[in-house]
Amino acid sequence: MKKVLITGIAGLLGANFSRYLLKKGYSVIGIDDLSGGYIENVPVECAFYNFNLTDSKKVNEVFENERPDYVYHFAAYAAEGLSPFIRNFNYTNNLIASVNVINACINNNTSKLIFTSSMAVYGEGNPPFTESQLPSPEDPYGIAKYAVELDLAVAKNQFGLNYSIIRPHNVIGKYQNIWDKYRNVIGIWIRQSIAGEPLTIFGDGTQTRAFSDISFYNEPFEKLMTQYCGEIFNIGADKPYTINEVSDIVIEVAKKYGYESSKVFLEPRNEVHVAYCNHDKAKSMLQFNDNTDLQKSIDSMFQWALGQKNREVFYTDYEITKNIYSFWKK
Repeated sequence: MKKVLITGIAGLLGANFSRYLLKKGYSVIGIDDLSGGYIENVPVECAFYNFNLTDSKKVNEVFENERPDYVYHFAAYAAEGLSPFIRNFNYTNNLIASVNVINACINNNTSKLIFTSSMAVYGEGNPPFTESQLPSPEDPYGIAKYAVELDLAVAKNQFGLNYSIIRPHNVIGKYQNIWDKYRNVIGIWIRQSIAGEPLTIFGDGTQTRAFSDISFYNEPFEKLMTQYCGEIFNIGADKPYTINEVSDIVIEVAKKYGYESSKVFLEPRNEVHVAYCNHDKAKSMLQFNDNTDLQKSIDSMFQWALGQKNREVFYTDYEITKNIYSFWKK
């Protein structure tokens, strides 16, 4: 029985992938500080450690005690638009924490580390983005993710650490944090619909993204344990939608469950306007097959959200308030 350690196990990727691995007979260990996920998301069959990965001593203790064969590093705070206003928090939790995991993998001879990067590394680019495109991130979150990618290449060359990199984007599904004010737009809209609030849209809603269901990720993720060391893969949906189009779907689904929703257009954010990826490499090498039906996925997520307890939505502590958007002011 292979032992797999998942960081961020209480989040969307970790909660879903851990359940998949358990069904396949793997032994699963999870680490999460529960700042962006919830203990209810963690399977009871997992050995669970509750702490922040910035604590290098605790990271090393877990690796020394558990000796995982493979590590999936999902933990991150993925709020691109917010990251310029929380620069220290961003780099500490997305870069330094990742370095602690990389160090522990090297020191404990972990067979392989699979790292989830982000489409944010591409910046404005030329969509659909391909893995061969030179990264040019435009926000601190994308910069942190790209820095980890570069560090992994050094760790492989100098210490022989095997790794693969996944660049998922706009993933939705059960166990996503819908109470985060700053990220997971479809989740935010579902929460707003249930609360009787209008759906908030930054700018004119012509921003373009491609949304994918988490259920199609598990098999490709598992393949990366033993295949394609040093490779980078985009994983996500091919079909792009405007934000207006997606908000219309959420409004339609909400109406099905008795919730009348509307839209409110707020000031635009500083963000890449059109961002989606090409997935030919993952399709060819990992047999990745995304069959996301966005209406069905949003419907399923809405049903799940209706069964969740009512949680408070918190503001974060900003490090910079200069030029903060009006809708984020306290």
